[in-house]
Amino acid sequence: MATKIIHESGKRKSAIARATLKAGSGVVKINNISLSIYEPKLAKARIEEPMIIAGDVAKKVDVSVNVIGGGVSSQADAIRLAIAKALAEHNPDLRQKFLDYDRQLIVADVRFKESRKPNSHGKARAKRQKSYR
Repeated sequence: MATKIIHESGKRKSAIARATLKAGSGVVKINNISLSIYEPKLAKARIEEPMIIAGDVAKKVDVSVNVIGGGVSSQADAIRLAIAKALAEHNPDLRQKFLDYDRQLIVADVRFKESRKPNSHGKARAKRQKSYR
């Protein structure tokens, strides 16, 4: 059992989550809000996945997460990545479990919105219509 504090971070689009893991009783807080009252429910369910897979290991540690930027969904993905990476560092046996369940728990999804270009009307690849006749 590691008594040290573990810091890990997770990113998704423009959301950045920083997780701190230490010995405790299974309390998870996101921006000082308990996970049990976190909204929306779908985001809460995605955040709980690494804790459920970890099982008893997750009940012996406290996780505090600070998340900024992005939307609700990308924040949830950044949080679950940070928590899973911290749990995998705490207990190396979990790493393979996480990879088998969903690779996104350990490896960050680096896709980003394509930046818009000059003379594109609203969208990244939209161009001005041409009329030849």
